Amino acid sequence: MSLLQPLAEFPDRRIFWVSGSDPAAYYVADQQADGVLVNAPPFDPALLAALEAERPLRYIFLPSRHGARDVERWRAASGAEVLATAAEAPAIEGTVDIVLDNKSRLTRTIDFLPLSGVTAGSCGMRLKNKPGAVFFGPALSPGGDGWPTLVFAADDHSLENRLFGALGIQDLAFEYAFTDEFDPGVTRYGPGAGAAVKDAVARVLDE
Repeated sequence: MSLLQPLAEFPDRRIFWVSGSDPAAYYVADQQADGVLVNAPPFDPALLAALEAERPLRYIFLPSRHGARDVERWRAASGAEVLATAAEAPAIEGTVDIVLDNKSRLTRTIDFLPLSGVTAGSCGMRLKNKPGAVFFGPALSPGGDGWPTLVFAADDHSLENRLFGALGIQDLAFEYAFTDEFDPGVTRYGPGAGAAVKDAVARVLDE
C-alpha cells in the first residue's frame, strides 16, 4: 500500500491520508502554504520523502495532544513549524513553534477553529475557499453512517465546551470533513459533508 492515499483534489490543493495512521494523519499539499501535516504520526524518513514529493513540509498542525508523535524528529528532519493551541502545548512532548488562537491563519484561506472539549485546547483547521474542508481532529468522530458527528466519551475534558463548539459547526460552510478516525471504504468525508455533518450533529443535540 502507498504511504499516501489521495482523498480530494481542489484547484489549489490536494488532500491525502497517511496510510494506517491512528490517530488519522492527513497531508494538505497547498499552493500557498506548501505542505501541512495534520497530526504527527511516528516519524518515518520514507514517509517524509513521500510527503515532500507532493509539497515541501512546512507546517505540522496538531489538533490536540492525541496526534503528537515524534514531534522533535519531524521538526529536525524537515524544518517544519509545529502549530497547536496554548492549552495543548504543555501536554505535547516537543516544541510548539506557533501558538494558535481564534484569529490565527496560515494564508488568506486557511484558518483555525477552537473546538475544545475532548481536550482543553482541541482545535480544528478550516480550508475556507470552495469547496471548503474542515479538519475536526478529535472534536467529531464517524457515526454509524460513516459521517462525522458528535460522539461523547467518558474522558472528555468538558461536555459544556463540546456542546458549545458543536453549535458553532452549524454556521460553517464546507463540503469535506476529516477527523482523527479514518477507516478506508467506511468513513465518509465528502463531498456533501457539510449538510450531512450538520444534520448528524443536530440530531445529537436534539436528543
